[in-house]
Amino acid sequence: MIKKSLLILLVFAMVLSLFGCGDPGAAPDEPPAEEVTWKVGIMTGTVTQNEEEFRMATQMQERYGAEHILITTYPDKFMDEQETTITNMLEMASDPLVKAIVMVQAVPGAVAAVDKVRAIRPDIMIILGQPQEDPDIIAQKGDLVLMIDDLGRGEQIAEHAKALGAETFVHYSFPRHMSIEVLAERRRLIKEKAEELGILFIDEDAPDPTGDAGVPGTQQFIMEDVPRKIAQYGPNTVVFGTNCAMQEPLIRQTFEHGGLFAVQCCPSPYHALPAALGIEVPEDKKGDVPWMLEQISVKCAEAGMTGRVATWPVPVNMMFIEASVEYAVAWINGETNGMVDKAKLQEIMEGIAGGGVTLTEWPGTDNFFLYLSDHYIF
Repeated sequence: MIKKSLLILLVFAMVLSLFGCGDPGAAPDEPPAEEVTWKVGIMTGTVTQNEEEFRMATQMQERYGAEHILITTYPDKFMDEQETTITNMLEMASDPLVKAIVMVQAVPGAVAAVDKVRAIRPDIMIILGQPQEDPDIIAQKGDLVLMIDDLGRGEQIAEHAKALGAETFVHYSFPRHMSIEVLAERRRLIKEKAEELGILFIDEDAPDPTGDAGVPGTQQFIMEDVPRKIAQYGPNTVVFGTNCAMQEPLIRQTFEHGGLFAVQCCPSPYHALPAALGIEVPEDKKGDVPWMLEQISVKCAEAGMTGRVATWPVPVNMMFIEASVEYAVAWINGETNGMVDKAKLQEIMEGIAGGGVTLTEWPGTDNFFLYLSDHYIF
């Protein structure tokens, strides 16, 4: 009887081992998959429109995972295809897990797209970067709005030139640009501050790249005039141009003739510097800002230009995408003081830039911030 009881117990133990422990040869149980409770949508330009923006969006997706970050684009012909912009933003908003949408650049069509989203998802946080529609209207549409402070750059550029050792500042532009209020006012502010700091300010008219000679005519003029200016005023001459097509010849001639280059019209390590200095960007380094800064520093050292060339440490639109996504995630996780937390936003942006960031409210708003970054001197 005892033997029979023992046999029953042994059989019962074997059954328990089979059902309780599972297959002894199987791998340990996998931890339960994370339950996705939030997503952030990013709308940006295409690779053909602005590669830097799109690559930053993909970097954010790699950082947080495709389960958390959605990416869509607005069309290249966004002026003619605003309905596509609206449709693409609505598609992201239709996902109930999307808690925030970041749009950089906020091209024409953004206001209408936000209105459509608000109609179905008033709970979504919307962050708009580099808006191209009426600022006063945009301020009412976005929960947070970010734009470069072009007027603030006026005094900043002059002060930065002085810090580099400038004695002369040559400002290249043309009448069409000087008829644009923001550019004309920025020039006035540069001149006023430069003269206050004891820097000789020189206005130099260049051919308009939209004129008869086109971009080649503008670039040829810059190639010929920069050496003349440096020869006339000395090596502590800063050259600055208001047009993107001017930047590459400005940089090349500054390196060749030993002047100072304080910053581009559109501050970014990627703007004209790689092309002017012959930096080839491998596929796996595209969008890698620290790598690019290092390569430019090497080129400056080789040319004896260390401490004489500068830009902003992060391209503006890449900064806006990364900072906006990080801010949105912080807001979702309850790590901000309400929806608009200037101190938290500045902390995030300074962490990305590795230096000082100034945020100034657009007049009459508390959610629209004008952005200035400290310069990065190579």
